[in-house]
Amino acid sequence: MSERYLIPALAGSEIHRVEETIKRSRFITTIAHSPDPEGARAFIARLKEEFGDANHNCWAFQCGPPGDTSQVGMSDDGEPHNTAGKPMLNMLLHAKVGELACVVSRYFGGIKLGSGGLVRAYSGMVRLGLEELATREKVALIDLQLIMAYAHISPFKRLLAEFEAEIIAEEFAADAGFTLRLPQEQLTKLEERLTDLTRGEILIEPIA
Repeated sequence: MSERYLIPALAGSEIHRVEETIKRSRFITTIAHSPDPEGARAFIARLKEEFGDANHNCWAFQCGPPGDTSQVGMSDDGEPHNTAGKPMLNMLLHAKVGELACVVSRYFGGIKLGSGGLVRAYSGMVRLGLEELATREKVALIDLQLIMAYAHISPFKRLLAEFEAEIIAEEFAADAGFTLRLPQEQLTKLEERLTDLTRGEILIEPIA
């Protein structure tokens, strides 16, 4: 599983929305950050209520790193089979962003689009939403407890920026104790450097 990837820069119940008219049908795309299927389904239920008068509220979600298929879902919501939910999910899976839920609400304008036209419309609406979506980086973090001799403190602190680590607690007794927070992907390299720096005279323990 990836330990660093992009997610929507949306907090809590915040959403990102775009709208377009295609052959007189009004399409509204709403995107939310959904790290788990439960949150995605709650978002979908909220949108179905908000656009209860729409002809269709088609949806798809992908809860995990970009491209991950372990927690996905989709629905055509009354559109012909595989003309809405599947192309929407395909767009989410090929995005460079993870943890996404998306609803495309359609108000029918009187002109039928055909199966190909529907696929293009729904996938295009997801693409449009993703193009304007603000993102931020998600990094898996880990906390470490370190105990070392006082002589190693200065060279230890000089290493921290290189490994994106920050000290979140300190304790000074017979030895120096530190609690660090850093990206999980940096853990092995930092442990190796600290072991070399102290010639093995250091205690390193991950904190659950």
